[in-house]
Amino acid sequence: MSAAGRPEPLRPPNGFAKRVLVTGGAGFIASHVIVSLVEDYPNYMIINLDKLDYCASLKNLETISNKQNYKFIQGDICDSHFVKLLFETEKIDIVLHFAAQTHVDLSFVRAFEFTYVNVYGTHVLLSAAHEARVEKFIYVSTDEVYGGSLDKEFDESSPKQPTNPYASSKAAAECFVQSYWERYRFPVVITRSSNVYGPHQYPEKVIPKFISLLQHNRKCCIHGSGLQTRNFLYATDVVEAFLTVLKKGKPGEIYNIGTNFEMSVLQLAKELIQLLSGTERIFTTGRMQKRH
Repeated sequence: MSAAGRPEPLRPPNGFAKRVLVTGGAGFIASHVIVSLVEDYPNYMIINLDKLDYCASLKNLETISNKQNYKFIQGDICDSHFVKLLFETEKIDIVLHFAAQTHVDLSFVRAFEFTYVNVYGTHVLLSAAHEARVEKFIYVSTDEVYGGSLDKEFDESSPKQPTNPYASSKAAAECFVQSYWERYRFPVVITRSSNVYGPHQYPEKVIPKFISLLQHNRKCCIHGSGLQTRNFLYATDVVEAFLTVLKKGKPGEIYNIGTNFEMSVLQLAKELIQLLSGTERIFTTGRMQKRH
């Protein structure tokens, strides 16, 4: 029995200390996290739930696909019946919720889809996790929720000021996550990470996009002056941060994940040109670029 007098959920005698559900695990960042978890925590069963949308690929996980402590399940977080059954059958202990629609520009065209997946899907997952009484629910959000200001620093207590449908949907989902802590003391943790780059990143993002353009002898297009700065974080570094939050993150808390180093988009383009081309291949549109 628990301290509150409720019966403890049954755990199958499968030899695993924890059963961790990672949603969106075939995506860019989550796949790096899964590989690290599978390799570093052989006593954890890592369950990858992914719908396999356009930007997801199981090739990201080929190195661990045959490991005994890894399982892939294809499914949709918006399917409430499926999600509830998943928690019942897999006996989940911890949730790392990465699954989301994330393309900023596309969010203006498909705003309702972004709202459905990012808000409703998160609520479905939250409800099932709460009913299953998991011990930790980590919601992966974004620093996009702070807005697009170029001259203001922000911390975890800064107000949310989303400027696009993607950021708005993530901010709304955060509110649902926080409400489960306030109402039920359900052990949720929220992370807000900055721009992540590295292997397996989908080519719509700024660094792989610029690299692809230069490799095809084309110019890098920068919206606005290019002087807007960004905080870039390498994939392995953000994995380390997520594992720290997994082990030490306190329920009800929000954690920004970033670096102290910023670079303008213009300087980024120049650095990549120097590495890959040597010839100036930049043009600006005079129109401000949305944050990526």
